[in-house]
Amino acid sequence: MLVRVVFFGSSGFAVPALVALARDAAVEIPFVVSQPDRVRGRGNKVLPTPVKAAALEAGLRVLEPERVKGDAGFLAALAGAAPDLIVVASYGQLLPKEVLDLPRLGCVNIHASLLPRYRGAGPIRQAILAGDAETGVTLMRMGEGLDDGDIIVQAALAVGDRNAGELTEALAEAGAALLLEALPSLADGTALSLPQDAALVTYAPKLEKAGARIDWGQPADAVVRLVRAMGPEPGAYTMQGDVRVRVLRAHAAAAAGEGPAGSIASVSGDGIVVRAGSGAVTLDVIGMPGKRPMPVSDFLRGNRFPDTPLT
Repeated sequence: MLVRVVFFGSSGFAVPALVALARDAAVEIPFVVSQPDRVRGRGNKVLPTPVKAAALEAGLRVLEPERVKGDAGFLAALAGAAPDLIVVASYGQLLPKEVLDLPRLGCVNIHASLLPRYRGAGPIRQAILAGDAETGVTLMRMGEGLDDGDIIVQAALAVGDRNAGELTEALAEAGAALLLEALPSLADGTALSLPQDAALVTYAPKLEKAGARIDWGQPADAVVRLVRAMGPEPGAYTMQGDVRVRVLRAHAAAAAGEGPAGSIASVSGDGIVVRAGSGAVTLDVIGMPGKRPMPVSDFLRGNRFPDTPLT
């Protein structure tokens, strides 16, 4: 049975799910909905979202309402498409009730956590910051609340030592697989619908760039988790005087002798060792102003890293 699906998504997390749907012979996509082109990245260029770029590459039509709610033209186009199902993944806007009620099979969302843990916009970074051993992805039915809909299916994934970018990619692929797995049961109305346990709800707000500054008074493990949670973009950072040093890779090191938090214990091709509140951290990949990020061993071939404390 052919299922008409309108896909809402914007970030790279949503791309594998869109590509999987576009390749499925049982799916027809009248159009894709994404955020409008905006200035993105370090080049300050106006660029499409990753989802829009992927949709156009697949030959799909894209609509880009500034705001879904109240956009009469867009809502009319959506109703005219008569979707059986709406799939949402990292879209960036809440959908109004008139959209949620439109498709006969409802609206489903791919969320990057094992709900009810980490509702909200920042589940991946928060899982890393918290030191969770595993996280996962949830395919859920959508309602008007924030990520509070019934669970259809979930998949767990080990966090390991991945940074946020690497974990996002892994969860995106897992989410696409979950969607394809659930599609037949969604189409015939037999998909599971399990209410979330309200007693286990936690929230994960989006982490802002201001939270990316390293606090060297924290234990070494906490510093390393921050580096992973903020990597590769925007990247954790520290200050050396008035110089901003981005830290893209780091690992906990053995005790590095006596000295205040943030002081430099050693600088070598094996890394820059910085004392933390407890333990020490080895900086493996750094980004200096005006230079691309590079391993410390490469940076030191033509540059000096002073022993001025980091703050």
